Amino acid sequence: MTLLTLQDKLAPALSPPDTADNPLTVSPLAGEDEAEVLEFLSARPIHTVFMAGFISDNGIVSPFNRGTFYGCRNDEGELEGVALIGHATLVEARCDEAMAAFARLARQDERARLIMGEESKIEKFWQHFSESGRTPRTVCRELLLEQRWPVDIFADMAALRPATLDDLGHVVSAHAALAYEEIGINPLETDPIGFRLRTARRIEQERVWVLIENGKLIFKADIVSDTPDVIYLEGVYVNPDERGKNYGSRCLMKMGRVLLSRAVSISLLVNEQNEAAIALYRKAGYQLRSYYNTIFLQEKQN
Repeated sequence: MTLLTLQDKLAPALSPPDTADNPLTVSPLAGEDEAEVLEFLSARPIHTVFMAGFISDNGIVSPFNRGTFYGCRNDEGELEGVALIGHATLVEARCDEAMAAFARLARQDERARLIMGEESKIEKFWQHFSESGRTPRTVCRELLLEQRWPVDIFADMAALRPATLDDLGHVVSAHAALAYEEIGINPLETDPIGFRLRTARRIEQERVWVLIENGKLIFKADIVSDTPDVIYLEGVYVNPDERGKNYGSRCLMKMGRVLLSRAVSISLLVNEQNEAAIALYRKAGYQLRSYYNTIFLQEKQN
């Protein structure tokens, strides 16, 4: 499916009016809701690893979440949906009414920069969100891939290790290059201080793995969410000078053998047009699980 086709499908559409007898209520979540929310999200761990990871790392209320967690409850007080609304908007809803309620709430949040989720759910979300007047800058159709045990390995990668703050310069440069390549934005230009601080925090959490040889970064990958069910990776980078030499697949296999000792699976997203990356992940044992849409929004005009 082409980008144009996706944007046509996500064109603004009229949403049904709110009904006075809608039994659902939406309100911000608090720290005391954490156990209940994590249990709700655990029903579909591969799709909710992003939100579960934020909560496990930062708690429900934290500036590190770069947004606000909301719960949607029925008239018996039971959760029908959980959403993180802010810089990145993520939604897990068990009914269309909860999805619509979150979309109407997100329309009011000026922090929104991207919306991400399963293809079918994001199309429903957009039907309601589009009334905000915000338009997509880019729409990416992505493959959700998963790696499970057993993981093959055909060469030891003893030099692959968690990054340290001494590696910050290498990691920041590589991650910025990936962002520019994928979405056309260099975070070192748009948010240099915040980008470096977030990268440094991730390194301090031992969430970044690197292979550095003779002072040159060969490979890196970031653990964004780390839960007992699923570990989610992003920012997988192989130095352009070293591509085609099996560094990427060998490093991903080595990471898999280590990380799957504490989680059921490892997941990641890859743009459906990035054939080289897809081939790399398949070689490392990743398999297709679902299709996702990521919508990068235009800046809101005042």
